[in-house]
Amino acid sequence: MLRTPSFPVRLLAFVPGNFFLALFLLLFAASPAQAAELPVIAANEQEFLATLPIVLTPSRLPQPLDEAPAAVTVIDRELIRATGYRDIPRLLRLVPGMQVGQERGSSHWVTYHGLGNDFPSWMQVLVDGRSVYSPGNFDGVDWTALPVTIDEIERIEVVRGTNSVAYGSNAFLGVINIITRHSAVAPGTKASAGAGAAAIRDAGLELGNASESGGMRLNAALKQDEGFAGLNDGKRFTLASLRTDRRISDHDEIMFRLAASSGSRELGYPDSTYNNNGERSSDSLNATLHLQWRHTPTPGEEWLLHYYRNQDRTREAWSASAPAYGIDAVPLDRNRSSVRDNLELQHRLALSGTLRAVWGVEARHDQVEAPFLYYGNANQSSDLARLFGQTEWWFRPDWSLNVSALAEKFDSDAPHLSPRLFANWKVTPGDTLRFGYARAWRQPTLFERYGDVRAMYQGNLLAQPYLPNPGLQAPHVDSVEMGYLSQLKTWNTRLDVRLFNERIEHYITRVSVPEYHVPLLYMVMPSARYENLATPVTLRGLEYQLDSRPLPGTQLLFSHTLTGRSSNEATVARLTAPYSASLSWLQDWGNRWSSTLTLLRMGAMAGGTGFVANGEYVSSPYTTLDARLAHTVKFDGTPLEIALAGTNLGGRHQEIADRSEQFLHASDPVNRTSPMVWLTLTINPK
Repeated sequence: MLRTPSFPVRLLAFVPGNFFLALFLLLFAASPAQAAELPVIAANEQEFLATLPIVLTPSRLPQPLDEAPAAVTVIDRELIRATGYRDIPRLLRLVPGMQVGQERGSSHWVTYHGLGNDFPSWMQVLVDGRSVYSPGNFDGVDWTALPVTIDEIERIEVVRGTNSVAYGSNAFLGVINIITRHSAVAPGTKASAGAGAAAIRDAGLELGNASESGGMRLNAALKQDEGFAGLNDGKRFTLASLRTDRRISDHDEIMFRLAASSGSRELGYPDSTYNNNGERSSDSLNATLHLQWRHTPTPGEEWLLHYYRNQDRTREAWSASAPAYGIDAVPLDRNRSSVRDNLELQHRLALSGTLRAVWGVEARHDQVEAPFLYYGNANQSSDLARLFGQTEWWFRPDWSLNVSALAEKFDSDAPHLSPRLFANWKVTPGDTLRFGYARAWRQPTLFERYGDVRAMYQGNLLAQPYLPNPGLQAPHVDSVEMGYLSQLKTWNTRLDVRLFNERIEHYITRVSVPEYHVPLLYMVMPSARYENLATPVTLRGLEYQLDSRPLPGTQLLFSHTLTGRSSNEATVARLTAPYSASLSWLQDWGNRWSSTLTLLRMGAMAGGTGFVANGEYVSSPYTTLDARLAHTVKFDGTPLEIALAGTNLGGRHQEIADRSEQFLHASDPVNRTSPMVWLTLTINPK
């Protein structure tokens, strides 16, 4: 389940800046002596308290959660199944600090602490260690077209805090690592079908077999719906993946994964300015090939070599018009295609009984073709070279030190060095303090630097919503944090707290350039470009999560984040919500009945900029409810699960607004969410 812990309610009243006072009260309130005086109700307490999940993402070294040099949330397969969610971003709403919103049903805005433009790229997203950021998706993640089915996910590890020292530029504020199941695990056949409101039509199939030397698994899924009511928002996607794991000797194993997705979605609004964001369809095709070789000459040593290629193609075209100016049928498009090739070698070794290390090298080449997005230079490319190393030293039985560094170089830019120094102190066997410092860099994306979008009509420049800025500097963040991880006998609870201060220099944001008067329509469609802020952006605050099991069959998951935002640019500060919280109640009722309820509260937040940088809008705070009720019966001896699920049950609300469209409607939200309810039948659930 979500490996998260508990927190004294009294701390909710403290402002994010009171770091030391909050930490002191936390330790006092959760001390072992005090906890021993409280009642304990738990059926599987010893098992729950004895084991912590092993995580790999924070340092590339396998380690228990309480030894990691970072705050980590693990969403495991059991929780994924219990929620019944149809997409991955919905799961990430359960993680403290994650701020996730939808401009429409097929468009997910996934961030940590909110910062980001229309296509956030400030948090690395991996599938089995493979980055899924795409230069063909404005260097962001297309969550709807991501070729990963929910059923094949083993767990999701979310590193809350900068981790560029392990995964480079995009891990500026954190990492989401989606880990798929080994193909030899739980072989067999599984099939599912779902239908419901908003024309939901889902289907899934899993076929797998295993032997002593490995396994093979095929996953396929169809996802279809009409999205939010009142919007041009339908989608239909087909996804498939094939994973093979094969042990070729006592010391060698290879993994092969081939995955693809294909589909279409509806976008745009009917009344956008000159139809610049008009109603249209977008067709996309994504494919990935991932090869991995693992060599373990001794129990304490491992070589890992992997290569992957990501390819994507999008076709999205429509026409603009300005009848008042005698202008019609101006062609617009976001047609694009890209290829990423990546090769990485990693070596993990134990130098002694108290010292471990991992080092590696990585090389990458990105190529994107998009004539309309890069006027006059349709083909763009970028090259990356990376060298990283991490050490973990237990210099005392209860103290460990993580010393790490990563050097990376993009194209002709100067190389950047990302260091990290963290210490973990096991105060008691069940209580760990963590504190440290890290610096990280984020490379400007190709589109931020070279994006040049022009609307032309009969040789005249009508509008230029995106201007290039080749001189953009790479932002960097200095992050200081303190953390506390505890396993409490009280109500069989795990607690994880993070106090953070993140200072970002040269933050990149999109800024209007009103003095640029070249386009004919500059008065109503001003130009904009990405620029570095001259002053820092600072985020400081408190986030915590708990996983409590007060009664047999009952699990409570709670997360809460308070964030103080400091910036001279008000529009940037408003990209981050000042608070967020989620509460999930998972219940096994016996007789093969189970239920899940999740309540989410999100503070006021603005996300994205819109195709035309015009107007400012902040979505109001909202509360929403998700629910699922499931029952398993036997059908001719085969388990059949029947589940009724729903999202956005707390009323319609707006999460992320397209600012240029919202500007036309004043304060009336243009894209409210709508409830989605569906019934799913699953044969042979695992």
